[in-house]
Formats: sequence, C-alpha cells, structure tokens
Amino acid sequence: MSKSIHQVNYFQRAFLIIGGVVMLFPFFWMISSSLKNDVEAFATPPTIFPSSPNLDNYRTVAEYLDLKQLFINSMSVSLIVTFLQLLTSSMAGYAFARIRFRGKSIIFMAYLVTMMIPMQVVVVPLFIEMRELNLIDSYLGLGLPMIVSAFGTFFMRQAMMGIPKEIEEAAILDGAGHFRIFSRIAIPLTIPALSALCILAFMSVWNSFLWPLIVLFSPEKMTIPLGLAILHGEHKTDWPMVMAGTTLAVIPIAIVYLLLQRQITQSFLTAGLKG
Repeated sequence: MSKSIHQVNYFQRAFLIIGGVVMLFPFFWMISSSLKNDVEAFATPPTIFPSSPNLDNYRTVAEYLDLKQLFINSMSVSLIVTFLQLLTSSMAGYAFARIRFRGKSIIFMAYLVTMMIPMQVVVVPLFIEMRELNLIDSYLGLGLPMIVSAFGTFFMRQAMMGIPKEIEEAAILDGAGHFRIFSRIAIPLTIPALSALCILAFMSVWNSFLWPLIVLFSPEKMTIPLGLAILHGEHKTDWPMVMAGTTLAVIPIAIVYLLLQRQITQSFLTAGLKG
C-alpha cells in the first residue's frame, strides 16, 4: 500500500515538474533571445543558449526608449488604480456578502453579467464618455474606468462570505457598525484574498494596452506596453530588442508575485474550501 502511495507521489511530482518546465520555458526563451544578436535569434535550427550572450539589446532599448519615464508612468498608474480597485472591490464585496438590502441579488447578477462583456465592446462608449469629461490624454481618464472591477467585487464577496457570523454578531452586540466591522474585522480576516486580488489587479493594469493606446496621445505619458509597441518596426522588427524590453517589463510583476506568492496561494486554497 505504502509503495503504491509513493509511486503516486513520484508521478505527481514528475507531472508538476514537467508542467513547471513547460510554463517557464517561454520566459527562459524570452531572456535567452534578449541576449542574442539578430542573426543568432533566427538561426536554424534554433539555439537554446546564446553562443555569446551580451547586453547590447538592453542598451539599445535604453537608448531608443525613455525607460525611466515609462516605468514611472506605469508604476504610478498601476499602484494607484490597484489601491482604488482593492478599496472599491472590498467595500462592494462586503456590502453584497454581509448587508441586506432590496435588489441585492439582481444588482450582483448585473455585476456578474458585465464580466462577460469584452473590453472591445465598451471601448468606444468609454472614449466618448472620457471625451465629454475632458479626460482624454490624462492619467485620470486612463485609470478611472479601471478602479471598479466586477471580478474583484465577486472575488471579495466570496472571501467576505467566509467570515463566521458569530464574529459579526459579537461585534454588533458590542455596538459596532458596518464601517467598524468592515475595517476592524472583515479586512484583517481577508488579507490573503486582498493580496491575491492585489497581484491580479496590478498585473491587469500593468499589462493593459488597448485602453491606454486609445486614451493617451502624448509620448511622455505612455506606459510600458505602449513603449514596447514602438519597438515593432513597420517593415521589420528587431525581436531580440523587443525581448529585451519585454524582459524589463516583466521584472516588476515578478517582484510583486514573489512578495505575495504565499498570500495568493493561501487565498485560492481557502477559497476552494468554502461552500
């Protein structure tokens, strides 16, 4: 019996290792390509490791783009929008999970329906709305449509529903209102879920391309994805240089994930245990 269990464990470990290698290989190929020259990048058969790795592509990207300004723009927008999205999602999630009010189920279903509407459908009405508000080519116009998230609301509602009712009832007996319960009880008990939503929201805003492309016109206000799009030539693209720029763009997301990986894993594990 124990032998068969060990065999299953070995099989699971081997499967996970193979899956991890498959998922990490594109990132490895991106970094490897960024260290190659243009000839070696398109060599046949392809070389996995560069024969003479160099940082010339990174220097070219630094000369071609204002990386400092691009990173400042993307980081500022991503941090502010992520914070506001966490705030609105947690407040809405608490309201849908712990407060009774008329039409709650209908409103929540309407939230869920919006998750099925692609960004391409609403981008024109959003642009017209931002134009009427004189927010075109501004960071406010860029971030305003992203501070509310239907997925974030659903995610935090599920986390808030996992809070034991006995704790809430005890707080009410002590005279606590909804704001105090939300700030002193609900938020501390849903830190793992907030951490998971934080990294998902940060990645979404950081990688956002379509909406910044439409609403931003000034080069000094561009974000990282728009800057990387400039690297694509009209007739020919220097792919090693593009891979170098992409590698630099991935670094902040990797840092955020490494800092919050324990919380995000705990959040999804506990979410799976809730009924």
